[in-house]
Amino acid sequence: MEHILEKSAVKRVAAAMQELSIAGPITVLGETARTAQDAASALGIEVGQIASSLIFQTPEEEVLLIITSGRHRVDTDLVAKNLGYSELGRVDAAFVKAFSGFSIGGVSPIGWTNKPDITLIDEALNQYEVVWAAAGHPHGVFPTSFAELQKVTGASPSIVSHE
Repeated sequence: MEHILEKSAVKRVAAAMQELSIAGPITVLGETARTAQDAASALGIEVGQIASSLIFQTPEEEVLLIITSGRHRVDTDLVAKNLGYSELGRVDAAFVKAFSGFSIGGVSPIGWTNKPDITLIDEALNQYEVVWAAAGHPHGVFPTSFAELQKVTGASPSIVSHE
C-alpha cells in the first residue's frame, strides 16, 4: 500500500503540506476511506473527526468547497440561503477531478490544481482536537485541526447542517 505515496495527487498534497507547514504525516490506510465512516473505522476515531471535502457550484458557476464533519450531511438549502443564493448546484465526478485534481473519495482540502472561489468549514469540526482529511487518494489521510484547516484554506466557519 505504500505505493499510494507515489501517486501524483498524493505527492501534490504532501508538497502542499510542506509548503503550509502541516506536520501530518500522511497515513496510508489498509482499507479504503471512500466514506467518512470507512475512514473513521480504519483510524479508530469518531466519524465527526473526518473532514470531508465536498464541491458544489453557485448559480453564478463559482466553485464552492465545503469542508464538513463526517457526521454531517450538508444541507445545501441552508448553505445556499446563508450565502445569499437560491440553490447550490451539484457537480459530477468528472468536474471534481478536472477542477480540484482529485478523484471523489480522495478529495483533499489542500493541493488543488485550481483554487475554489468560496471555501466554508463546518464549525462542528472545531469540537475535536484532531481531525483527519483526505490526502489525494481513498487510502490516504492526514491529521490536522479545525484552526489549521481554516488558516491554510482561508475557509469561513459555517453551520452547514441541522444536526
